[in-house]
Amino acid sequence: MVRFQHIEYLLALALVPLMVLVFLYVLRSKKNTIKKIGDPALVNQLIKDYSPSKFLLKFLLIVVAFVAGVIALANPRMPQGSTMVNRSGIDVMIALDVSKSMLADDIKPNRLERAKQFIAKLIDKLPNDRIGIVVFAGRAYLQMPLTTDHSAAKMYLSSATPDVVPTQGTVIGDALKMCYNAFNTKEKKYKSVVLISDGEDHDKAAEKITKAMADEGVMINTVGIGSPEGTTIIDPATGETKMDAEGRPVITKLNEQELKSIAGNGNGLYQLFTNTDEIVDAMDKQLQSMGQRSVTENSLVNFRNFFPWLLGLSLALLLTEFFISEVKKIAKVKKVIVKKEVAVLTVLFILPSLLFAQNSNTLIKNGNDAYNKKEYDVAADNYKKAADKEPNNEKAQYNLGNAFYKKGNADDALQAYDAAIKSSKSKSDQSASWYNKGVSLQNNKKLPECIDAYKNALKLNPADEDARFNLQKALLQQQKEQQQKEQQDKEKKKPKDDKQKNKQQQEKEQQQPKPQPSKMTKKEAEEKLKALLQQEKNLQNKLRRVDVASPDKPEKDW
Repeated sequence: MVRFQHIEYLLALALVPLMVLVFLYVLRSKKNTIKKIGDPALVNQLIKDYSPSKFLLKFLLIVVAFVAGVIALANPRMPQGSTMVNRSGIDVMIALDVSKSMLADDIKPNRLERAKQFIAKLIDKLPNDRIGIVVFAGRAYLQMPLTTDHSAAKMYLSSATPDVVPTQGTVIGDALKMCYNAFNTKEKKYKSVVLISDGEDHDKAAEKITKAMADEGVMINTVGIGSPEGTTIIDPATGETKMDAEGRPVITKLNEQELKSIAGNGNGLYQLFTNTDEIVDAMDKQLQSMGQRSVTENSLVNFRNFFPWLLGLSLALLLTEFFISEVKKIAKVKKVIVKKEVAVLTVLFILPSLLFAQNSNTLIKNGNDAYNKKEYDVAADNYKKAADKEPNNEKAQYNLGNAFYKKGNADDALQAYDAAIKSSKSKSDQSASWYNKGVSLQNNKKLPECIDAYKNALKLNPADEDARFNLQKALLQQQKEQQQKEQQDKEKKKPKDDKQKNKQQQEKEQQQPKPQPSKMTKKEAEEKLKALLQQEKNLQNKLRRVDVASPDKPEKDW
């Protein structure tokens, strides 16, 4: 199906009625002029070589050439190459627990890292299946919708940490509900959920949701990761063992019973994580037992553009109009020769540009073929050649940025995305370039720049949920880094404050008046001491008398 890349240019076709009105006005003006000249017979004799039909033909050629040029600017195009892709597979939603209990190291290096390793290998085992990812802790989030782009799935998987979910806990029920909403609800088969968790918190809603999903044809498989004996958790913020409210170490244990119950109610398989390859093979075998459906999908990576042909048609019509004379007999041969020379020069100047554009499209097509084969070096080379030929070719710059990103050349990718943004004429294309630039910046820990990129993408396309979600993640990460920086600054400042307080205390002590030496004589001091001893002796005698007269003391009451 043919579609226009820049449909807004078609508004210029509104000028065609205006051109018709101008033509009719010119015809009327000519008739009025002939009437004003004089004798009609004499005037007809003077203009006998003029051909009204050729004048009309020249006008029609100009109008058709204009229409063809406007349509060429709108760039009608049609998907080509691997437009329709046939595959046989199922839809698999992966629900990954990213709560802090998954940081326990009873499975080295920790539960979360081994879970990611399992998911990555499982994705490699499902080349024809659509994969989606949901991460959950105290809340559930759709990390990636169902897609056949497995490289993107692995990219999103690598960024799954406890930081992406600010609320802690283990809401398995919400995660399962989010997975179900990602499926095509019209189908009753070929849908499965793979839940990876330690199942520590008992979620009462999970059992009910599992049964409802099983009735809708969804198979739910679970993987328990952790040990029943449990272990302590290292708090990533402090690097120390996490304590509860009473100051005791928190022990996290694998809740196998809940995960087994979910798998049983979901007509699926429960596995205890032991060896990565073994559970991947077992899970793959379980998913293959569901059967597979044949699906035909669109893969609109490449387009066939028709604007060169339309521009060629427009040029041909203008040249034809140029050679047609309004007179019936051509008296001046020299003038016609001059016109032919001008036409030939025009063709010589314009034709290379058409071939130039066609060559760039060929390079982009070759780059797309290499990109689909994951030959990113070859793809980048073709895209770069196309971009060098046409620096304002938005498609070449955009694809070049993607190829550099896949190669890991972040700086080159950012330059290509910037070039694509400058050359983009539509808001949707600019938004896509800003979004990809944001992803590249976020992966390179450039949070302020990536936040600006996501904001620009959302300004151009407010409906881009991926940009909105990544912006939220980047803002949370920036807030966390800011808090850590403030804490570090506070700790660095604290010793200085203590030192300042000690100095002030010393100065205060120095300012206090020192006691004056005693001016009392030795004899006076002896008399003073005797008087004090006599007072103490009288006090002791008085206490003895009171003790004798008092009754027995009561006993202790604790």
